[in-house]
Amino acid sequence: MKSFIHLVARTILPAVLTCAATADPIDYEYLEARIDLLMERDDMMGLAVAVVEDGEIRFERGFGKTEENGLSVDTDTLFRWASVSKGLSATLAAELASEGAFSLDSHISDYKTSLRLPGFGEEKASVRDLLSHRLGIVSNAYDNVLESGREPADIRQTLGGLNLICPVAECHGYQNVAFDAISEIFKETTGLEFEALAKSKVFEPLGMKTATTTYTGFTGSKNYARPYSWSSSSKKLYASTITMPYFRVATAGGVSSSIHDLALYLQAQMGLYPDVFRPDALIEAHSPYVRTLREERGMGRRFEGVERADYALGWRVYSYHGRTLIGHRGAVRGYRALVFFDPELKTGVVALWNSGVSRPTGLQFEVMDMVYGLPKRDWMRLMTDEPRG
Repeated sequence: MKSFIHLVARTILPAVLTCAATADPIDYEYLEARIDLLMERDDMMGLAVAVVEDGEIRFERGFGKTEENGLSVDTDTLFRWASVSKGLSATLAAELASEGAFSLDSHISDYKTSLRLPGFGEEKASVRDLLSHRLGIVSNAYDNVLESGREPADIRQTLGGLNLICPVAECHGYQNVAFDAISEIFKETTGLEFEALAKSKVFEPLGMKTATTTYTGFTGSKNYARPYSWSSSSKKLYASTITMPYFRVATAGGVSSSIHDLALYLQAQMGLYPDVFRPDALIEAHSPYVRTLREERGMGRRFEGVERADYALGWRVYSYHGRTLIGHRGAVRGYRALVFFDPELKTGVVALWNSGVSRPTGLQFEVMDMVYGLPKRDWMRLMTDEPRG
């Protein structure tokens, strides 16, 4: 049964989107100065940022290097999206469902997936439950086995041996291996692998020329950022290696692109390309299903003004100073990514960087505070010696 929150969102959101909304202009000179200050820190290598304001790309720039003594990062440099990939996969699923390819309310067992859940939960869980991480199993189930090199389909068959942490559809447990079962549903219902499907349905129509879901697509570029990690003991940034496992669950963590292409994708999520993502598909993907108290507490402690956090289909939904914000963050070794936007104002920010530090995450709130006319805050902690992480 659809959650009450989801039904309310589907009823109210279309009306909200038609209401007049105003926003303060973003001070791009100040924004660039803040990013320049960020890049002076020794835990940063390269960074790319873009801002969409009132539906238009108003700012996009690269900062730093792709690697030590390497190329300067520009707007065509490829970075990994990591878990930001989930929003693409879930919105694509909502689009295909809108077209009649399958139903989000059908059971996982209606399709030939490798996913097995405790107590034959795959016969109870819907595709909607899969994409909102409501499968009743512990968060990040068997990510460690994936990282050891085992095939995702083999791992999914063993998830049925876990203990339930709650009944299906009643709590949130963030997944990667299980989430990627959507790739098997895509293949069965469209005949296409995820790479081909994303390319034909999203990348090509949006003009995302650098976007890819594969390792070879990423490393085959002449302009991609290499991964770096920060050593808190030696106080140094060191070169890391590109990890393969999350390319093998590409719907959950394998997409890569330039910041320019990520900005085009953000515009599509704002509803500016209805031939790619229909309005009803966006409402479906962005409607909250389950409250995420752990995320709510964590974000609330770090960013005053975060009042609530929920999970939709591949997206996080926040209440921030009474405004609704949609976004997601991603992290794999040596890379981080974020997407954050106000769907009513069609304004938001995307960022990609090649070091495993979280400090740039504060950029999303620094941008939105300017939009909302709130006092400027040091959300990136550039004026403090707090530990990096």
